[in-house]
Parts: sequence; structure tokens; C-alpha cells
Amino acid sequence: MGNINKISLIVCALLLFFVSNISSAKNLAPLEISITYIKQNIKRPPALSNVIEQAQDSGYQGALAGLADSNSTGKFLKQKFELQLMESDQQDEVLTKLQDAYQQGKSLFVLDLPTDTLLKANQWAENKPVLMFNVNESSDLLRSKQCLSSVLHTAPSNAMRSDALAQWLLNKRLTQVLVVSGERDEDAELSQSFKRSAKRFGLTLIEEKQWTFNSDLRRSAQQEVPLFTQTLKEYDVVYVADKSKDFAEYLPFNTYIPRPVVGSAGLEALSWHSVIEQWGAAQLQKRFHQQANRRMNELDFSAYVAVRTIGQAVHKQKSADSQQLASFIKSDQFELAAYKGRKLSYRPWNGQLRMPMALVQPHGLVSLSPQAGVLHPRTDLDTLGFDVEETNCVSKKEIL
Repeated sequence: MGNINKISLIVCALLLFFVSNISSAKNLAPLEISITYIKQNIKRPPALSNVIEQAQDSGYQGALAGLADSNSTGKFLKQKFELQLMESDQQDEVLTKLQDAYQQGKSLFVLDLPTDTLLKANQWAENKPVLMFNVNESSDLLRSKQCLSSVLHTAPSNAMRSDALAQWLLNKRLTQVLVVSGERDEDAELSQSFKRSAKRFGLTLIEEKQWTFNSDLRRSAQQEVPLFTQTLKEYDVVYVADKSKDFAEYLPFNTYIPRPVVGSAGLEALSWHSVIEQWGAAQLQKRFHQQANRRMNELDFSAYVAVRTIGQAVHKQKSADSQQLASFIKSDQFELAAYKGRKLSYRPWNGQLRMPMALVQPHGLVSLSPQAGVLHPRTDLDTLGFDVEETNCVSKKEIL
């Protein structure tokens, strides 16, 4: 009987220990993670064609979707994610809001900013314990020369888009290319990026033309475009660089030689599109439509991935410290499932998110790049955009 009483006392003590621990765990305050979404509203010049305008809440709705998914997992881990929106039309006000948020203890930022403001935000962030994500700016210079030490890029670069298209063109043996570019600086950047990719993958540019017309193509496309795309040499494909889509949408089926159009119209290389439904993406598309009452676009996806990156890092590190999260995100241990058929990670040399690019036409998914057979010593995802040997952002010895 004495032994039975001792055993009973031990069992009771153990039960009390576990009950008290469970009770303590329930009473623990959740780890709170505050994310600030900062947007600079840019007034775009009127387009010459009837372009479908991007929704005003693009990006922010994607961040909200990422917040919901992060909190879905976070509630089991005693983690609570919050998102605050700050926006302005003026660069100075944007930078002031950034400073104010930092003084309030915020250190995790999702930035929807143009290049010049993004550069100043990165300069402001030097020697500050902050982590920032660029979700909209695709400039190649930010990944190769004007390196941003405090910023990670979830927006794909122009080089990633061009490489994705060039790989597909080579795979389809469409190697003779007519390049058509608009007059704006942003169009010149796209054109320059494609010329780099053409050289990289062995495509031949048979001619380059600049679109200088300012007429209403809704009435004259059938007359203007065929004459403009007439060349001495035959081409297999037309690459068009027209970021604002002033004229690009009038090229398909109107070229002098009936050939496919890629780039800013026809077949586009995008990080996200509403036609992507594989790898569980259909569920994300459905959840987003229920939330925002519209389809998820590229900017939404970039913001979604930025917030999910923070969420995944917090889940694994069980910390809200921005420096600890940044170190983990840039390490080989970090990977993110994001409905792309591959685990995503960040390039430590320039902060760019590695990801497959979807080659889509307006109503269907055509292919994914990297294309099959494109090889790389680390990962074939590094065949899209700037590899470590092509950037000045970090000492090569730190990577190789």
C-alpha cells in the first residue's frame, strides 16, 4: 500500500506540472509582429490606347492576403501579425513617414516606391536595424550596380523577364528577332535588358525600331503597324518594349510578317497571373478574389510574398528582431513555398527573390522559365536575372 501511495503522489505531481505548464502557455502573450506598407502614389501619363488600369489598392491587397496566411499559422505559434498602410504622393512625405514609423519602433517595411525614392529609403536605412522589401521596382541597376544593402526584392527584375523570354525563344528556335521600343526611358531600359538576354542565349537582333507615332491606334493600327514592322530581313518573332502599353497591344496579328509578339504584349514574362492555377495556386486565387473582389496581379503577388517571407522567418526563428530575420532570410536555410511549383529563396549577392517566371498570353499559361535543359552549377533559377559574376553588389569571395 505504501508503494501505491507513493506512485499516486508522483502521478498527481506530474499531472499538476503539466496542467500548470499548459495554463502558463495559454497565458503567454503572443509575439506581435508589426509590418508597415509604404506606398508612393505615382501619376501616370495618359496612354494612347485603352489600357486596363491597375487597381488603386494593388499591392496592399496582396499584403493583406499574406497577412491572413501568416496569422493562420501564427495563431498556433502564439504569433500575431499586423499591417499598417502609409501612403503619399510626395517623395519627402514618404521618407518622413518612414522615419516616423521607425521612431515608433517599426522595423519591417514593404515598399511600393519608384526607383529614386527607393534609393533614398535605402540610404536612410544604412546602419539602422530595419528590413525592407521592394515589391514594385524592376530596374536592373538596383540588382547589378546601384546595390541596395537594406532591401530585398520580391519584384522580378527586367533581366529576369528578358531571360525567361529569351530561353523560351531559343527553345522554340525563334532566334531572329525584330525589336520595337517606345520613346520613354523605361522602354529603353526594357529594350536594353532584352538585348543583354539575346546575347546571353544566342539570339540575333535583325533590326531595332523605335515607335514614335502619337496617333490613336484604335483607328489606324491596321495601316500603321504593318508598314512600321516591314524589314529587309525576315524575323521569327517581334519583341516589343512598351512598359505603359501605349502601342504594344496593337502589334499582335498586325505585323507585316505574321509572327508571334513577345515582351510587353502577346507572350509576357510575369511573376504572377490570374491564369496560374497549379501547385495549389487556385486556392490562393479564390481566397484573394473573395477578399478583394478582383483578380490577383503581379504587384499583389510581390507584396504577398514579402509579407509571407517575414511570416515564414518569424515562424522559424520565433523572433521579431529584424536583423535576425534578415540574416535567416538571406541564408541557405530559408525557403518559401509560394504556389510556384518550386521552393523560393533569395540571392545573397543582390537580395533578389529567386523564382520561376510564368510565360503567359492574356488568357492562358504557355510555359515556365527556366526552360528544361538550361543548366547551372547552383540552381537553374539563377539563369534568370543577374548571377553572382554579373553583379557588383557584393564581393564574389563572400558567395563562392
